[in-house]
Parts: sequence; structure tokens; C-alpha cells
Amino acid sequence: MNAMQAVIDRHDILRTAVIWEGLSEPVQVVWRKAVLPVEEVELDPAAEDLARQLYDRFNPRRYRIDVRQAPLLRVAIAYDPRQDRWLMVQLLHHLAGDHSTLEVMQEEIEAHLLGQADRLSAALPFRNLVAQARLGISREEHEAFFRKLLGDVDEPTAPFGLLDVQGDGTGIKEARMAADASLSRRLRERARRLGVSAASLCHLAWAQVLARVSGREDVVLRDCAVWAYDRAARALTGSWGHS
Repeated sequence: MNAMQAVIDRHDILRTAVIWEGLSEPVQVVWRKAVLPVEEVELDPAAEDLARQLYDRFNPRRYRIDVRQAPLLRVAIAYDPRQDRWLMVQLLHHLAGDHSTLEVMQEEIEAHLLGQADRLSAALPFRNLVAQARLGISREEHEAFFRKLLGDVDEPTAPFGLLDVQGDGTGIKEARMAADASLSRRLRERARRLGVSAASLCHLAWAQVLARVSGREDVVLRDCAVWAYDRAARALTGSWGHS
């Protein structure tokens, strides 16, 4: 936990919170010090799968992080007496990061644990990115761009015409298939040649799938987290995307 706290201390993006009460608009603020919340919980030893029990307790479909409190990162630990081990679940809000952020954090945590923290590059101040976002293109220009791009979209892109498929979220099943090394390598090589992130290519591929199963040519992905992904990756690495 000390190593993780050291990483939080290094990076402004990991010490941010969002406040809006009493303000004209929500603002993202960087705390000088944000202590990692660590909650130790007791699990039911009679349960068959203690790791699943811990995950279910902090399932993001039910558990919410208060974005007004930095860091937007939470850790819960529990002792597993059957296997004499400690279990940990880590929650990171998408406003502060994504899988790329977690990869960078893991690398830095390992550096601290190995006594190699002095080899880490200097952390980038988040204020530079904020200044670029606030002082670059105006809000009016952003709105005009998206009105031109999405102004004629009058319905969501629904696979097979199904709109209400999530319900309360508890019935969702997930399936994963790892891409083989050859495909992963080709994706990264193509992304580098195009000057985009590998995630952007994956979104394009997913859009092609949606186009086929929805019978539409104008596909719109409902994925507001993409902007947060790139912003967090840039705050940690200094470049858009992280492939």
C-alpha cells in the first residue's frame, strides 16, 4: 500500500476530485495530499468462493465511488483463512483512469517495491493538460463540431434492434477472448503507423460489428469514457493514447 500511495503522491491525475456544489459548473481539482482509502472487510468463511464474495461486495454495478473525494481509487482487503492469503480488490473511477493508467501504475508500484523509484521519469503536472483543454478550442467550437457530426442522428445504434437489454445490470454476462500475439502485434503496428492508439482501432472494429448487426451505416458508439481514457493516459505518459 505504501508503494501505491507513493504513485498517487507522484501524479496529479490520481489526486483529483470533481466538485460542483455551490459552483456554476463542475470543476476538477487536484488535492495536495490524497490518502488511499483501504477498507478491511470480514468475509463469510462458509462461502464457497471468498474471492467472488469480495468482488460481489464491491461490484461496480452496485458500489459507487464518491467523486468529490480524492483519490478516485479505492482498495478493499480481506483475509482468506482457507488458503492463508490476503485478497484485494481495487476500484478506479474512469474519470481518473483506464486500463492504460493501471498498467502505468503497476509498473511504478513495482519500481518502488524493487527500490528503483529513482529511475522513474519526472511526473507531468496535470495543470498543463488542463490549460490546453481550457485555453485551446472554445466550448462553442466543440459544440459546433459535434452538432455538425451528430446533428442528424435521431436514434441510437441498437444491435438487432434491441434497445432495452441491460435492465438493472445484474443479468449481464461477460465473455472474453484473448487476442493472439500475432494479431496484437499487427494492431499495435498499424496504430503506430496511423498515429492513433490501439484502443481507437478496436473501437473502429467494434463499430464495424455494430454496423453489421444493426443494419446501419451511421454507427454511433455510446462510449463517453473514451475521452477520459485518453486524457488519463496522457496525464500519466505525456502522449495521447498508450499502446
